[in-house]
Amino acid sequence: MTTFIAVLYIISFALFIYGLMGLTGPRTAVRGNWIAAVGMGIAVIATLLTPGMSNWLLIALGVAIGVVVGVPSARKVKMTAMPQMVALFNGVGGGAVALIAWVEFRTTEGYAHEPAYVAIASLFAAIVGSVSFWGSNIAFGKLQELISGRPITLGKLQQPVNALVLIAAIVFAVVIATGGDAELLMIGLLVAAGVLGVVVVLPIGGADMPVVISLLNALTGLSAAAMGLALDNTALIVAGMIVGASGSILTNLMAKAMNRSIPAIVAGGFGGGTAVASGGSGEVRPVRSTSASDTAIQMAYANKVVVVPGYGMAVAQAQHVVREMAKLLEAKGITVAYAIHPVAGRMPGHMNVLLAEADVPYEQLKEMDEINSEFAQTDVALVIGANDVTNPAAETDPGSPIYGMPILKVNHSRSVIVLKRGMSSGFAGIDNELFYDAKTSMLFGDAKSSVGEIVEELKAL
Repeated sequence: MTTFIAVLYIISFALFIYGLMGLTGPRTAVRGNWIAAVGMGIAVIATLLTPGMSNWLLIALGVAIGVVVGVPSARKVKMTAMPQMVALFNGVGGGAVALIAWVEFRTTEGYAHEPAYVAIASLFAAIVGSVSFWGSNIAFGKLQELISGRPITLGKLQQPVNALVLIAAIVFAVVIATGGDAELLMIGLLVAAGVLGVVVVLPIGGADMPVVISLLNALTGLSAAAMGLALDNTALIVAGMIVGASGSILTNLMAKAMNRSIPAIVAGGFGGGTAVASGGSGEVRPVRSTSASDTAIQMAYANKVVVVPGYGMAVAQAQHVVREMAKLLEAKGITVAYAIHPVAGRMPGHMNVLLAEADVPYEQLKEMDEINSEFAQTDVALVIGANDVTNPAAETDPGSPIYGMPILKVNHSRSVIVLKRGMSSGFAGIDNELFYDAKTSMLFGDAKSSVGEIVEELKAL
């Protein structure tokens, strides 16, 4: 039986890795997810076959509850709410690890007869899992707008409070590892770690949410791997390390895309402020408005059009009508491409998923480094709901909070048309200088309705 279980684990790991390879493109992503899911199913079966496994009724009840809650939620969630769901489900994983660590503490009488590495790994998992659970819940609240997206800080006390709570969690862990078996110690550790997750994420503004989601995902993976080490469960170790490693790499890439260090993001204080459409002296700055008819005519006579999607497109669910517009332009012999910024939207890959849902050809999706050199040859850049990632202040204003952040250089295009409901700021809470550029025209209104009007005008031309 031991050999059979080991073989099942090996098969499941191979399916994890093969499924992950399928996530490199939208055409194979669904298949990759299914392959990885089969691998996880095999890993669960292998774990249930482990000698000494009991409480089958309780296990079946837990699985049933998970299926009843998870499947309908995943099927019904809108693409605009996908970041919130990712944050919430990721938090559930961290919370599960923290609870397992607590159970391990209880069943071993405070790790009394366990090797030191079991206690250390389990306590590490408890701290990181609790941080991930509560931090993910705060991220969910911010994304769902149950909590303000602005940084909520304690001012100068923020970092001392963070350090104090972290030290408290570590002290509880050290006391337990050195022989303390009072249950209040473990409860204190979990509470301190939970408070740490809350106070770390609350000061982080909406502009940094893509990085936060990725970082918390990595933390959940690392906590699962540590718990797998404590339980001698190979599936948890391998799956946790895959999640932790991939999440860490993605977090680093997201941070670089914003020209911010991960410690600076964790320190908080960026994003979510309030901006007004005015210059530095307070005067109202004029913008040039346009119409769907003029926009359609301008694009119809272009050689190349680049669509720049942002969270506003996701909110309006405009991806399908954008694809219809692109088909009409392509039928007229116009080249159409899509410029994707790494942190456009509210989670990594948000725009890619939305556009793939609308059957946009993958080869038309251009990453920032690839498309920036093409803007100078672009006749019309159509910005749909993107804000901070197109702000030229990132290159021209050393006093701007986003100065140095790599942006999509749409201002290098011959003409820019911005689709937006109004002049509100983006997640960074600052004015977008692109809106006042002489080459920019603003088409105000709901993105889906505006693009729909453009489509009708294109059909009439």
